[in-house]
Amino acid sequence: MKKIISIINQKGGVGKTTTAINLAASLGILEKKTLLIDFDPQANASTGLNDFDINNEFSIYDAITGNKKIVDIISNTSIEYMDFIKSDTNLVGCEVELVSLPNREKQLLKLINNVKKNYDYILIDCPPSLGLLTLNALTASTDVLIPIQSEFFALEGLRSLQETIKIVKENINGKLNILGLLITMHTKRLRLSKKVESLLKTNFKNKLFRTKINRNVRLAEAPDDGKPAIMYDVNCSGAKDYMDLALEIINEKK
Repeated sequence: MKKIISIINQKGGVGKTTTAINLAASLGILEKKTLLIDFDPQANASTGLNDFDINNEFSIYDAITGNKKIVDIISNTSIEYMDFIKSDTNLVGCEVELVSLPNREKQLLKLINNVKKNYDYILIDCPPSLGLLTLNALTASTDVLIPIQSEFFALEGLRSLQETIKIVKENINGKLNILGLLITMHTKRLRLSKKVESLLKTNFKNKLFRTKINRNVRLAEAPDDGKPAIMYDVNCSGAKDYMDLALEIINEKK
């Protein structure tokens, strides 16, 4: 089954973009045809892939505003099975431009419908907010993946995110599903990490991924080199963790 996955958490610094980049790369390495869309005005995914053979000058802004077709803004990457659509700072004003449009929450859905047949997975790196851009992403998605940092305030903001997902599911996109919560920046030896994991298991039961993303220097360095961790250091623990996540999604999160 094809999946369109919004990667979202309005709390910053939880590994959202790191997850988007490295999960897309891992799925591509596993020969699952994957499209990553940078839908965040901060364009961190675009910066983090700036040395990855991105060969298109146009961004998602050009398509969402109707200036380009989505097929014209898709770029190939250094991974044969992974494509990419970049973002830029023009997306900051896009919410204002969308407000006056009919079906304003369905503009990204319309774009994705034109290409989804070409992909096994489409990943959307969402803004760290619950505005109109995020609403567009949730309307276009089949699933939501929520990265959660392994720290005391891990549950902060989750209630409002859950409520937003519930509203979208009840009123706009009845097929929307929480694929799973992903623990990031995990440190096995810290009691706090174990406590956060226990708390998430209690509150979210079968929605917590078995895979955890451990703290890893090479994983943090990879964006500065403009490529996913698996292409920066294939043997680093961060690359292996995201490969495990990709396999978990392919094999069990149906």
